[in-house]
Amino acid sequence: MGYLKVLVVKDFKSWRGQQVIGPFMRFNCIIGPNGSGKSNIMDAVSFVLCEKTSNLRVKSVRELIHGAHVGKPVSSTASVKIVYCEEDGEEKTFSRVIRGSCSEFLFNDKSVSRSAYISELEKIGILVKARNCLIFQGTVESIAMKKPKDRTQLFEQISNSWEYAEDYEKKKKKVEQAEQDAQFNYNKKKSVAAERKQAKIEKEEAEHYQMLIKELDEERIQLQLFQLYHNKKQISFLKNNLDEKNMEAYTKKEALSTAEDSFKVKKKMFGILNRDQQHMEKEMKTLEASLIQQRSLYIKAKENTSYQIKKVEMSKKSLTDKEKTCDKEKQNIKELEMELNDIEKAWRAFEEKTEEERMQRAADIELGESQLARYKELKEVARKQVATLAQQLEKLRWEDKGDQERLKLNRRKKTEIEETIKQTMEQVEEHEKRIEKLEEYAKICIGSLTEKKQQEEVLAKEIENATTRMAEVNKDLNKIVGELQNARIDYHEGRRQQMRAEILESLKRLYPDSVTPPQNVFGRLLDLCHPIHKKYQLAVTKVFSKYMTAIVVATEKVARDCIRFLKQERAEPETFLALDYLDVKPINEKLREIKEAKMMVDVVQTQFAPLKRVIQFVSGNALICETVKEAKHIAFDGPVRLKTVSLDGTLFLKSGVISGGSSDLRFKARCWDEKEINKMKEGRDSLINELKDLMRIRRKEADLKQLRAQCQGTQTRLKYSQCELDVIKKKHLANLFMEKSKLESELLNVEAQHDMLNEGVVQRKLKIEEFQKKINEVEDDVFQEFCEEIGIENIRVYEQEHVRQQEEIDKKRLEFENQRTRLNIQLEYNRDHLQKLTNSVSKLREIIHKDEAVIIKLQKDEKKLLKKVNELLEEQQHLKDRLSAHKSELTKIQNEVEESRKMMLTLNREATKLQREATALETSLEEMRLRGHNLLLECKVQDLKIELLSGSLDDISEIEPGTEIEGTQTLSGVYEREERLEIDYSTLGIHLKELESDKDIEDHVKQMQEEIKSKEVTLMKTAAPNLRAGEKLLIARDKFQESIDAFETSRKEARICKQEFEEVKKKRYDLFSQCFEHASIAIDRIYKQLCRNSSAQAFLSPENPEEPYLEGIGFHCVAPGKRFMPMDSLSGGEKTVAALALVFAVHSFRPAPFFILDEIDAALDNTNIDKVSSFIRDQAHEQVQMIVISLKEEFYCKADALIGVCPEHNEIMFSQVLTLDLTKYPEGEEHDTAEKPSHGSLFE
Repeated sequence: MGYLKVLVVKDFKSWRGQQVIGPFMRFNCIIGPNGSGKSNIMDAVSFVLCEKTSNLRVKSVRELIHGAHVGKPVSSTASVKIVYCEEDGEEKTFSRVIRGSCSEFLFNDKSVSRSAYISELEKIGILVKARNCLIFQGTVESIAMKKPKDRTQLFEQISNSWEYAEDYEKKKKKVEQAEQDAQFNYNKKKSVAAERKQAKIEKEEAEHYQMLIKELDEERIQLQLFQLYHNKKQISFLKNNLDEKNMEAYTKKEALSTAEDSFKVKKKMFGILNRDQQHMEKEMKTLEASLIQQRSLYIKAKENTSYQIKKVEMSKKSLTDKEKTCDKEKQNIKELEMELNDIEKAWRAFEEKTEEERMQRAADIELGESQLARYKELKEVARKQVATLAQQLEKLRWEDKGDQERLKLNRRKKTEIEETIKQTMEQVEEHEKRIEKLEEYAKICIGSLTEKKQQEEVLAKEIENATTRMAEVNKDLNKIVGELQNARIDYHEGRRQQMRAEILESLKRLYPDSVTPPQNVFGRLLDLCHPIHKKYQLAVTKVFSKYMTAIVVATEKVARDCIRFLKQERAEPETFLALDYLDVKPINEKLREIKEAKMMVDVVQTQFAPLKRVIQFVSGNALICETVKEAKHIAFDGPVRLKTVSLDGTLFLKSGVISGGSSDLRFKARCWDEKEINKMKEGRDSLINELKDLMRIRRKEADLKQLRAQCQGTQTRLKYSQCELDVIKKKHLANLFMEKSKLESELLNVEAQHDMLNEGVVQRKLKIEEFQKKINEVEDDVFQEFCEEIGIENIRVYEQEHVRQQEEIDKKRLEFENQRTRLNIQLEYNRDHLQKLTNSVSKLREIIHKDEAVIIKLQKDEKKLLKKVNELLEEQQHLKDRLSAHKSELTKIQNEVEESRKMMLTLNREATKLQREATALETSLEEMRLRGHNLLLECKVQDLKIELLSGSLDDISEIEPGTEIEGTQTLSGVYEREERLEIDYSTLGIHLKELESDKDIEDHVKQMQEEIKSKEVTLMKTAAPNLRAGEKLLIARDKFQESIDAFETSRKEARICKQEFEEVKKKRYDLFSQCFEHASIAIDRIYKQLCRNSSAQAFLSPENPEEPYLEGIGFHCVAPGKRFMPMDSLSGGEKTVAALALVFAVHSFRPAPFFILDEIDAALDNTNIDKVSSFIRDQAHEQVQMIVISLKEEFYCKADALIGVCPEHNEIMFSQVLTLDLTKYPEGEEHDTAEKPSHGSLFE
């Protein structure tokens, strides 16, 4: 394999002038400081190998000229040339020259095109698009992190399978289109075959259909003749019966008129008596109200008197208690005065006795005069020595004595305060017991008052609501009565309508709504729905026609049971609409888009959801228009004829028949108003019943007044109780609690003083003992010899006897003093308390005197009110007697009125029954005529050819008898015209004419209808024939042959496209697979060599094994001694090693003659640098020439040659180059050099 010999650059980037870089050995390293121009060598090689300008770190070709980047280009041209040497020594030169804004390509110094230039590069193994000989700075790690799709593109470029990619896509699209065309032609062939088969079937059905229609028409004619014959017989019979019933009904009406006149006279008399009774009842109510008022005043006065008496009794009881307390207090004062006199006497006796005893002790002294004189001398000496201590001791004793007196006084005061507090608490307990009683009584009063107030509020509200409601009811009743009188049907309803309403109510009772399953009778269609506006009434009446009064039921079974009931009751016939039996045609939604019309189903509203189906059945797709002109235009001028009706009732049928509104139509349209009138009548009856109930409520006003009087009395008692309760709580209790609080605070002060005095006494006692001890010591020193002489222990033994006796005397005197002080204080307190009680008794007597005067006045008022109440009671009894007599007379008249009413009702029922029977016959007759009309009309509409002896079917109107006939043509005129027709019944069998019973006739009709229905079902199941079925069959055969030819052509074309696509696919797959399989095997080996570890693993995995070039290629590595991790989880050095393994593996498939790598060791540590550099050196010596840009000594020390690049500065930085051949130096020296520390670079 050849190699790169030299690189010649001229004015290219940082290279000024012409510079020859080389010659290059098998393993070359380019070294130099940062910014010296190393990477510009890489850019120069890339430039000459047709790399894009944008990848050379410049914006335009001009910037590649030296100095252009600072605006000072040294020349207008620049060039790069490489000299390539083949294995046989032949040299080839590749040059690229920059001229202006474009570049020129030279091969062996001859100008060539870019494509020829690239072709020559490919001959020596350099793939421009794949860049299989260049690894730029910083791209090593990105190669490892490439997306699977990008990795696939790399393989396609290396394997050249990308050359087939465009052809592959075109062939693939062509195959898909051919397959679609073949499938389309196949489906077309199938549909044409189905058309041919259908044409054959239609031809056979057309012949069979004509035969069935002929048989059906013959059977329909027989059915119509049979029904017309027996209908005519039934009409004659009904006419005779109707005349008889009308005569009987007239006779009964005359008798009823006479009975009504007699009833009115008696009812008038009953009304006069009733008004008199009401007047008397009104007087009674007034009297009762007055009585209740006076009685409430009497009760109030009585309660006030009772309260005052109780209050006086309580005051007297309190007065007695206080007087007893005063007497007791006076007795206590007398006892205290007597006790004080006794103590004074005892004290004087004690003083006299003490004086006698002192005189006797003075005579008992045993000391001699000399001893006594000596004692006095010594005593004087001792006194002088302890004078100061004696004074202090005396002072302390006086203070102690004063404190003892104060302590005694405090004890007495404390006892008195505690006694006062106890008395105060007793008074508080008495008041609290009184409060409890008053609160309990107030609670009872409040409960009773609340209950009565609630009753009063309820009753008052009820009466007020009744009064308000009565006014509203009277107003509404007057309004409804006025409207009914204007309608002139308040007392004169049509007998026929009344009978029909009774029949409907009977049916509703027979089939109530609560039956399960719901076999309900809902009511007449007229009552269940109504137009959304009054202006639509005529139009809706016109379209609804005979169904206006039809009865809506839930099921067909209910309808049949109702018909059976009508026959049993001999009621007039009714039309029934069963919800589960109606054949409702769907609404044509497109008709709603017509702007000038509304659909009939949209202008009729109902609250009953299932009824919408009935309205849809009756209305169909009928449209309502504002004017006759619009209705006619929509009905006939459109693409399809429609059924329309104008607001004045003009109906346009699809058949072209037009019928206009008449007076009869307006009369029928009044049914909507009559429905409103019926509602008003029901409202009138409910208002009258409500008015009666309200009158009963109004009569409770007397109870309300009595209840209010009771509330007022209870409230008065409660007021007095609460006043007394407030006085006790706010005044008495508050004063007692205040007094108690003062006493307690005073007690606390006394106790605090007592504690302080006790503490002072204890401390003073200790001081006294201390002073006494000192004095005793001094006295012991002075009297020591004297005491030894007289034979006593110390002088105090002698003095103690005299001192003890004096102390006993003092103690007794103190007791007398204390007793006298205590009695004086107690006596003073009792006198003050007696004075307070005396004042309280005086005030209480004054209050009792005033209350007794008030009681006398209240008793007088009570007697006056009682007298008034008795007078009112007598007057009430007299009025009750009069009212009782009047009621008996009124009852007698009422009985007579009831008898007249019963007789009138009996006559009315008989007349009604006759009228009902006549109406039933009339309805039956009308129904039979209508049936005959419908039969004739059906013959005309269905074009049934029945034989007529006279007249013509053209005389039959196409308007249904349930609707109005245009102009002056009346319903009776239609029937008369139809009766003039004579039908030939000769074709009808004799046995059919002789049938008499309705059941036999109905059974035979059903049998014939079933036969016709069976044939109709057969016809409906049979599709309408196609008269051009033969022509259709010929056309279908021709189309079938054309579709077969087209299908064969498209299938053949699809086969050819498939073969071409498979060839391209195989070529592309083979090229890609060769490259991929080679790389898959090589990458693991290379990765192990780079890692120098057999446990390292690297493998490639296609996402689409069948067509790997369509999807991505996965690349994974397992570093030595580590578990499997995704590529992005590896370290920078591991990613670099993995990327180099991938690069070397892929490029080993189509190796370039040389490799140029720019700083691939940036992320590697020393260990990995050693591994990678060793691998590259081995590869360079065995297979490919290597040129590596590196800054690490561990890497470039293993190179065969070093190419040093150094910067020079002269206004603009430019690069210089130096080549060093390292093969001259033995490998041992290299190792020695490597072991020594590096002190400088090549250029130092």
